[in-house]
Amino acid sequence: MFGATIAADTVARGAPQIFVDLGGMTILIRGRRPGETPLPARPIQPYADFSSHNAWGTDHFGFLYHGDLAGFCHELRGKGVALPVELKKGVNGSLLCYVAGPDGVSIELMQC
Repeated sequence: MFGATIAADTVARGAPQIFVDLGGMTILIRGRRPGETPLPARPIQPYADFSSHNAWGTDHFGFLYHGDLAGFCHELRGKGVALPVELKKGVNGSLLCYVAGPDGVSIELMQC
C-alpha cells in the first residue's frame, strides 16, 4: 500500500520489527517486546475544526498525495482500510483524511 515495500523482517531484543521502504526513506515499525505492557491506544476523534487522539506523544504523521484523494480513499475502503476521519477540507483548503494506523498512530493523507 502507498507504494511501500518490506525491506527486512527481523527480531531485535525479542521484539518483531519490519523495515519499510517508502519514497526513498526507510520506516522502522517495532512490535511489543516480552514483558512490555503498552497502554491501549486512543482512537482519533473529530473535533469542530481538527482531529486529535487527545493525548501527548505521536498523534499522527502525514503524506502529501499527488492525485485524486477521493478516489484513493474509495480504493482503500474497498480493501478494508478504516478511515476514522472522512475526507474533508483542511486549513489551506486541500482535501485530507486520516487512515487508522497501527498502535493508534493515525496516518494523514493530504491532496496536493
